[in-house]
Amino acid sequence: MSHPAENPVLSAWTGPYGGAPPFDKIRTEHFPPALDAAIAEKRADVAAIAANPQPATFANTLEALEASGPQLAQAVKLLQVYTSTMNDQAMRLVQTAFAPKLAALADEITHNQALYARVAAVFEARERAGLDAEQQRLAFVIHDRFVRRGAGLDAAAKARLQAINQELASLQTRFSQNVLADEEGEALVLDSAADLDGLSPQQIEAAAATATARGLPGKWAIANTRSAMDPFLTYSARRDLREKALKLWQARGAGDNRPIMTEILKLRAEKARLLGHPTFAHWIADGQMAKTPEAALKLLTDIWHPATARVREEAAEMAEVAVAEGANASIAPFDYRHYAEKVRKAKYAYDETEVKPYLQLTKMVEAMFWAAGELFGLRFTQVHDLPVYHPDVVVYEATRDGERIGLFYFDFYARPGKSSGAWMNEYRTQQRLGGVAVTPIISNNENYLKGAAGEPTLISWTDAVTLFHEFGHGLHGLNSDVTYPSLAGTAVLRDFVELPSQLFEHWLPTRELLGRFALHYRTGEPMPKALVDKILRAQAFRQGFQTAEYLSNAIIDLKAHLAGDTAIDPAAFEAQVLSEIGMPTEMVLRHPLAAFTHMFASESYAAGYYNYIWADTLTADAAEAFAAAPGGFYDKDLARRLLDGVLSIGNKRDPGDAFRDFRGRDATVDALMRDRGFAAPLEA
Repeated sequence: MSHPAENPVLSAWTGPYGGAPPFDKIRTEHFPPALDAAIAEKRADVAAIAANPQPATFANTLEALEASGPQLAQAVKLLQVYTSTMNDQAMRLVQTAFAPKLAALADEITHNQALYARVAAVFEARERAGLDAEQQRLAFVIHDRFVRRGAGLDAAAKARLQAINQELASLQTRFSQNVLADEEGEALVLDSAADLDGLSPQQIEAAAATATARGLPGKWAIANTRSAMDPFLTYSARRDLREKALKLWQARGAGDNRPIMTEILKLRAEKARLLGHPTFAHWIADGQMAKTPEAALKLLTDIWHPATARVREEAAEMAEVAVAEGANASIAPFDYRHYAEKVRKAKYAYDETEVKPYLQLTKMVEAMFWAAGELFGLRFTQVHDLPVYHPDVVVYEATRDGERIGLFYFDFYARPGKSSGAWMNEYRTQQRLGGVAVTPIISNNENYLKGAAGEPTLISWTDAVTLFHEFGHGLHGLNSDVTYPSLAGTAVLRDFVELPSQLFEHWLPTRELLGRFALHYRTGEPMPKALVDKILRAQAFRQGFQTAEYLSNAIIDLKAHLAGDTAIDPAAFEAQVLSEIGMPTEMVLRHPLAAFTHMFASESYAAGYYNYIWADTLTADAAEAFAAAPGGFYDKDLARRLLDGVLSIGNKRDPGDAFRDFRGRDATVDALMRDRGFAAPLEA
């Protein structure tokens, strides 16, 4: 293997656009030596800061920490790219080996007593040391990070906490890999043309391609991914096959992950007690806007009742359609999407198949870029001279007033080794440490099914919403304008980070955007005004199902982490909680516990899946501000306030204060209830 200095995982990013990852040179075998070398560099840098004989200052402690271990920051970001998008068996071995090593290093740093003493000294002196507001915020954030991770514990407690964190890192990695293995390894195989009843030509072509790729030419296969399963459950006329499809989707991880879940919950409960909290849910909420799990749970239950009331109304409408078709069975979970689409067609005179021809993926990307230009002055230009890790990846340079603010990578399509769902990655963090301006590199990752050869990729309305959602995260990272990387971009509280992403969804259904970019893929004609009107009238359609589906997962996540030392059998606990809250019989969990990666694959959203609805309370309130502005959703003054007060500031300010300054007051749940159709809209 090459010397660490020659390892492409560690090499400096040179070339145009401020430098970019050398994806054409990186191979899986580069990661182990690169990570070992980067860990050693980080360890040495931190040791030097802790051993500095000079009194602790902001510059020689906090700023030095921010600058420490640059190779590790780069290597870990690249590791995250490959484990989420190119995670073959060899890469999974690297992930399994280094997850506990990286967890151990994080504990080693925060549990370094000499280092913590210096961090605490700077924090205590922050107001009298002449620090500016951003520096004082960094002092708070880093000190809080050390305290929350156990810097103040005694030696024995630290040792136990370190062991727990390493074990959790291994278990969480195994959990996610088990889910990915079931998504790649399983598919619903369709043997005859009769099995295709109700499917669109595009779905049939995709299913044939999937079957061929699995060595089953002449058959059809529905991949065990959400991007394939959801449309099948919506359009398949074969009730027996819909039932099989949902069972297959719900069974992901069930074989291997149940004992892992039990152990993860047990270890998290012990971890929380070591850190001085009664449960893991209390530890998580204490560091968020919610402050307590009780506050989060109250929000969830307050919305649960109107959401499930709406589910009952939706189910009754579907039952009428089913009876009219001669069905004599009640609506089952595998029927919900199918009959909901029929109700949509009957009630609003359109269905997804009518909308989809107007939603070309390339045009929707252009639409997002146009909206970002109208709102924030951004321009996106595709570049062709940068290496990528897969041929599907497309790269753009983002500029404002002719000046580059970053690079944006898009990875649109599903493939083996790629995690399901959609997410934002950050390859390089915006910062100005030492006066050197570093522009961010951001990526959005989706799992769309490619169009047939020579045909554009068409996406559903739901997929288009997801596209805009992830681009909202991307804009949050791309517009970052801070000095210190720990405060940059999306490094904010979890129940605030979804505000920009959920808010940007609101630009998709604007008439200005649809009129320009929702063009029929064959004729080029814009979406008819009558169809746009139907879409806008149907915005609250199926909100009961969508809200209750989400809330049930958020509630069960919180309740599982509130159980403390109580040993939990996941299957029994899931059934118990769903019974207690009155889960409608027509529904199942969107994420069955054995495949609930938000909850078990890391601690990012564990005991915090409620974050989406907490942030959506802010989002709905902010959206009403745009709706009421003189320029509507394209109001220049309000967009500037959003850019300056939310998108660009990262974690330089308390998020509650930032939102209050933007909106002029605290958010209330009223706007959310109106947005979801659970309360009467505001009068125009």
